[in-house]
Amino acid sequence: MASFAEATAIKALDSHTYLANFPDDWCIGNVPHGGFVTSCFLAATALHFSTTHASLNQPHTITLHLTFLRRNAVGQARFSFRDMKLGRRTSTVHVALTQGDEKNAEPCVVGYLTQSNLQTETGVSLSTSWQLFPPPVSLKSTKALREGEDEDWVHSVGGHARFRKASQKTRWWVPRQGQREPGVADEWLCWADGGKFTQSALGVIVDQFPQLVEIYPGTQPLDAFGNDVDAEEKRGRKPNWYPTVLLNLDVKKALPEEGVDWLFVRVRAKKIQNGRMDLEVVVLDEVGDLVAISNHVCLILDADRNMKRSEKTKGVDDKKRRSKL
Repeated sequence: MASFAEATAIKALDSHTYLANFPDDWCIGNVPHGGFVTSCFLAATALHFSTTHASLNQPHTITLHLTFLRRNAVGQARFSFRDMKLGRRTSTVHVALTQGDEKNAEPCVVGYLTQSNLQTETGVSLSTSWQLFPPPVSLKSTKALREGEDEDWVHSVGGHARFRKASQKTRWWVPRQGQREPGVADEWLCWADGGKFTQSALGVIVDQFPQLVEIYPGTQPLDAFGNDVDAEEKRGRKPNWYPTVLLNLDVKKALPEEGVDWLFVRVRAKKIQNGRMDLEVVVLDEVGDLVAISNHVCLILDADRNMKRSEKTKGVDDKKRRSKL
């Protein structure tokens, strides 16, 4: 079982090409978790700017836009960088993720990332009246969470653990009385192995939450409402798969170098229709300060699309195998 640091380890091949390895235990079904892939983009870009462009002193990704073109697979992944603009305050790179035969490989995920230095930024700063609405359930303390002594929050193990392996990498707590309204989910997160959330972990954090479709009123709720998760699989209920079409990230704050133990996440869908949904994800730290905002477009598919296609396409050339979801 690979820790987050081990799973997102990046190796430089040259000044603009980097290798990662996607392990099976960071997958949803047979496909690497989209948030984990996003974290690998963040880690590769951090290495690119700490080596090739170290003189710029721009260690932090402040914006990211990823488009997921084809499904990823377990195994080696190559990140190829093009420097689009190198500047004093911000720099932007284009990054393409490919897998398989280098000569014939087509990009699986492409993205633009903008770097800066969140610790040395200066400029106009104004307070706004923005706040989460409805307000989250109050928290006694993160210590009370971990010890099960907070009367308003309950530990959730997540549904369909065998299918959603990557979701087991974090521990999450949800409101004991259920979520505040349909299409919204709140949670407190920490790493299951006791590690700390660092800057590159934001990719995982913005893609780790109760599945809104499965806790929606009128559907069969999962353990976010205290149900027996294992019973769902015993009754033959199959999970859904929610592949990411695109993911944007706007980073507002640099986490401490040593990382943090806890982060709060709210996810909201504005419209769920025809097997497609938008997601807005807001990340706060323990004191309620805004860390990051993320927006996704996701599909809602049967899990068989994830599992069976991998078996069905064994032996087919890599280009054709990843040409469809």
